[in-house]
Amino acid sequence: MKIVTYNVEWFSNLFDDEGNLFDDDRWSGRWDVTRAQQTAALGAVFQALDADGVMVIEAPDSHARRDGAGALEGFAAKFGIRARKAIIGYVNETQQEIIFLYDPDVLSVRHDPREDGAPRFDEAIKMDLDVDAQLDTVKWSKPPLEIEVTHTSGAVFRLIGVHAKSKAPHGARNDAQAMRISIANRRKQLAQCIWLRRRVEAHLEAGDNAIVLGDFNDGPGLDEYEKLFGRSGVEIVLGEGNGEQMFDPHARFALSQRIGAMPVTARFTVGKDRHFMSALLDYIMVSQSVRAMNPTWSIMHPFDDPECFENKDLCAALLQASDHFPVVIDIPL
Repeated sequence: MKIVTYNVEWFSNLFDDEGNLFDDDRWSGRWDVTRAQQTAALGAVFQALDADGVMVIEAPDSHARRDGAGALEGFAAKFGIRARKAIIGYVNETQQEIIFLYDPDVLSVRHDPREDGAPRFDEAIKMDLDVDAQLDTVKWSKPPLEIEVTHTSGAVFRLIGVHAKSKAPHGARNDAQAMRISIANRRKQLAQCIWLRRRVEAHLEAGDNAIVLGDFNDGPGLDEYEKLFGRSGVEIVLGEGNGEQMFDPHARFALSQRIGAMPVTARFTVGKDRHFMSALLDYIMVSQSVRAMNPTWSIMHPFDDPECFENKDLCAALLQASDHFPVVIDIPL
């Protein structure tokens, strides 16, 4: 079973309100990339993935009269993608949905939100975020997608698709304001990860084959504020102490060293000169029961993956399609 998590930057901008692809020469949401170029690039990437299921992060908007799941199914039909059926959970208000696109001949999928260990993800939780002895209300702007996935082999998995709070200080007008916003955003991001970990623990206690995948907007050593809080959100979800831990080889590699090369899943520009920065933001974490199935992980990176680098068309498509790259897990069943 091949499962992918893929954050597609401004996927929603490629569709009109009826879910039809624009596929023209007007600019997409990506820098210096037209809608036709991004659409073609995404078609090539999804075809190359040939996955049983793709957790699409920043999927097309489903507000008001828009149907993000229908838009993705139309996209899959246009490019003959095997993963052609889409399922969405709680619609959010950000134009960036979480939608699972899958092959119905291989997988049976149902939206199955739970309240085990913590409130449902479309609700709220109370936590003291700033150590002032006052409980703060925490909500997800993009509630995680909880699904039950049954493979034709009979194996059943619990998947949770995640797009955690961004820590970027959007809207800051000076350094002091940027610091305040960054710290507040990190508090919210860590609170979301604590909430998510409580749900994960409920699945682990039940003996479920659990997979948590998506964009955490975080990772070991990603920014200077991690020292202030002592840990990253990724470490919280993976698990700490004596309890059962989730596993992701890329996270483990990053946590094992303080300096040197590490896996990356995103490449984006920063600053006025638009220089490139790379980061490890996207993960596929699995329970020990899934790890025992001997899965393999890979990142479809245009430069770091030899097959992608040698395939110049695919390399170019990955760079035009999104500022993130697909993370893949292949589980022998």
